[in-house]
Amino acid sequence: MSIFEIIMLLCFGAAWPFSIYNSWKSGSTKGKSVIFLITLMIGYVAGIINKIFYSYDAVIYLYLLNLIMVAIDTALWLRNRRREKMVEQSC
Repeated sequence: MSIFEIIMLLCFGAAWPFSIYNSWKSGSTKGKSVIFLITLMIGYVAGIINKIFYSYDAVIYLYLLNLIMVAIDTALWLRNRRREKMVEQSC
């Protein structure tokens, strides 16, 4: 288990609750890129696969937690985008 990998995942993970909260409260996609979010999810999935096949340890749970948080933020982005399109169509 690498302490540096743990620190990296904790630092990345610390930002996601704030991002999720902002997505929820703002109801906007401004400042967010769904391509970026999907890219991050692919990266976390790759990290999980690496842990499963090559170096399984408890760090896999940090990858899973981060993946879940990014998936939630992505779902909120999709919800907010759908709402924005509905508003655009009604104008």
